[in-house]
Amino acid sequence: METSTIVGLIMGLISIFVGMVIKGAPLSALNNPAAFLIIICGTISCLFTGFPMENMKNIPNLFKKVINRPQLKEPGELLKTFVELSQIARREGILALESKVQEIEDPFFRSGLGMVIDGMDPEFVSDVMDAELTVMQARHAEGRSVFKQAGTYAPTLGVLGAVVGLIAALGNMNDIDKLGHAIAAAFVATILGIYTGYVLWLPFENKLKVFSEMEISQKRMIIEGILSLQAGDSPTAIEAKLMVFIPQSAREGLKTEG
Repeated sequence: METSTIVGLIMGLISIFVGMVIKGAPLSALNNPAAFLIIICGTISCLFTGFPMENMKNIPNLFKKVINRPQLKEPGELLKTFVELSQIARREGILALESKVQEIEDPFFRSGLGMVIDGMDPEFVSDVMDAELTVMQARHAEGRSVFKQAGTYAPTLGVLGAVVGLIAALGNMNDIDKLGHAIAAAFVATILGIYTGYVLWLPFENKLKVFSEMEISQKRMIIEGILSLQAGDSPTAIEAKLMVFIPQSAREGLKTEG
């Protein structure tokens, strides 16, 4: 589970509730079904209008991805794996790696290594793996665009909700008390729209972008390692190539272990 997402959600709720109390605004003002209807249902309706049904059906999976950190192998472990594979390949030949294929959990890694063992052309292997990476990037971008658009729609719908509330307030011009309550209620929609847009949807989109970049970086590291194995590079050369994908602080630790 991604702890930072949970911490962010909790702090976001605390900030709005505590902020309202400090400002002297009653929390009961948030009990405004009309505002929730306009913002939440309005945002959902915009998403249905703007995206195909396939994208909408994928939204529950997107929520899961925001909360659950992608299960990626540590770069240091991946580097060690490639060094071990290169040592085996140099001693026994590339075909000796066939027994190691089923031990690899990552389908992308397993597929690339399988192509190398089958003796496919290096350019073909590179093209196939690059194409798969490009398709994955496009798929990730399409998925997180749902949250990006929701973050755009919600604040605007908040303004719409405030306008609707003010129209209702103008009907109570003769009663000052009711007028004040109506105006306060009108701006609850604005609060809700801005909150959901900038505290939920846009941060969710950014979290998915960060996770995607982490996965893309690892896939690029795998591609470099696969092509180096196929080229017959020495373990030292492969280590040097893959070390660029590891942060400087972590590199020192790996060298010390070596």
